[in-house]
Amino acid sequence: MDIYTIIFLALAVFIFLRLRNVLGQRTGNERPPFDRAAARDVLQGKQDNNVVPLPGSLIDQTPLAPTADVVPPSDRWKGIAEPGSDLEHALNAIATQDSSFDPHHFLSGAKGAYEMIVLAFANGDRRALKDLLSSEVYESFETVIKDREKHEQKTETRFVSIEKAELVGAEVRDRAAQLTVRFVSQMISATRDKAGAVVDGNPDQVADITDVWTFARDIGSRDPNWKLVGTGSSH
Repeated sequence: MDIYTIIFLALAVFIFLRLRNVLGQRTGNERPPFDRAAARDVLQGKQDNNVVPLPGSLIDQTPLAPTADVVPPSDRWKGIAEPGSDLEHALNAIATQDSSFDPHHFLSGAKGAYEMIVLAFANGDRRALKDLLSSEVYESFETVIKDREKHEQKTETRFVSIEKAELVGAEVRDRAAQLTVRFVSQMISATRDKAGAVVDGNPDQVADITDVWTFARDIGSRDPNWKLVGTGSSH
């Protein structure tokens, strides 16, 4: 045999001896044999009536419970409604039927809707208004838009700020919820005729505006959007 054959044989013997010394040896840290019967008893609740989470895919499929602290009932509407008020009772009624209801999130959306509706009305944007208004409110808005168009007038409106948006009323009837919001804003608005002369408002003056709008939603519906169902003003 040549030198290379001898080297390969020696290497094979060395590897064999190393494997024999390692394979089959126990260190005391091995996992116990998997007991299928015991695992089945656990899943069926037979092992001391305790629920034991099993490793692997079974526990991965279990949704995690919320870790946030439960808000005490007295603090639930803090900053939104006074304890014991009619508003608090109405909000509780809404939350009972819609656990996802969040008044802070609603007010944030209401501010955005308020600005969108005011600007769409000024621009005569019927398509945008249809998505945001009830049919009754849309008809009243469209009447004013048609009148402006008839007299060839255009309205220019620009928001300076929305100072406040606060809930002032709430009501639930069956699955229909209504929330009334008081908006305090500053805006510049003016209406011009065909020749460009100002016929209403003032393009150089910031006006303080207070509007009281009511939004409604069927809380039994999958549609999360609220629609404007009533408008008013306050001084």
